Amino acid sequence: MDGMRMNGAMRTGLAAVTCGTLAIGLAACGGSADGGAKDVKGNAGSAGQAARTSAPPADPTRIPDVGDRLQNKIPSDSGQVLAVYGEGKDSATSTAVLYTKSGKNWKKTISWAAHNGKKGWTTDHHEDDKRSPVGVYTLSDAGGVLDDPGARLPYTQSEDFQAPHYWAKSHWHDFDYVIAIDYNRLKGNPPDDGTRPWGDEKGGGIWLHLDHGSGTSACVSLPKSGMEYLLRTLDPDQHPVVVMGDKADLKA
Repeated sequence: MDGMRMNGAMRTGLAAVTCGTLAIGLAACGGSADGGAKDVKGNAGSAGQAARTSAPPADPTRIPDVGDRLQNKIPSDSGQVLAVYGEGKDSATSTAVLYTKSGKNWKKTISWAAHNGKKGWTTDHHEDDKRSPVGVYTLSDAGGVLDDPGARLPYTQSEDFQAPHYWAKSHWHDFDYVIAIDYNRLKGNPPDDGTRPWGDEKGGGIWLHLDHGSGTSACVSLPKSGMEYLLRTLDPDQHPVVVMGDKADLKA
């Protein structure tokens, strides 16, 4: 959710109005072709049959389906990458895949169905555009309404994360667990810290949080089991990052 901004004086105030907003109160929180030619008798012709093609093997030293532009932004010391593959530029549906580095190679660890901004993705995110920002961002701070489940990242438990109950009931548990995506925020602070180094117009308060079954205001949402897994797995010593965007922008 785009926003969830809350300065120290407001920590006892209301939670953000949509996925990611607490700006001095409430505000809006991303084959092979078969084609075998057949002869006139209907049998596969050895001379006329189109050769089957296959994709070249994936380079294990790269995150799959991520082009050079974003691949080169992954820190060399990162050993954990959460890749969020959006279905389309204007789609709220995505898949989150955790990759772990072994030597020089990346290995797929686990994946989940996920959601992103309800209007899709953007390479130029602004406050309340309802799109998730495409890019590579560090993951450094976590928190939520619920007690620490055994997180490796610094975890802040607070009732201040509670979604307001004038929201639809399906959203009440969105922030039971959250992991801050370090877009327009200061690392080392709780996820609901409202500081925006790039200015308010660039949005902020973008998190990984619990899924409610549909698009967010800018955050990425996963099932509760996925959030628990990430909290217990993402290790500051491995310098975890998220690589996120629609499939076309990821490949660019």
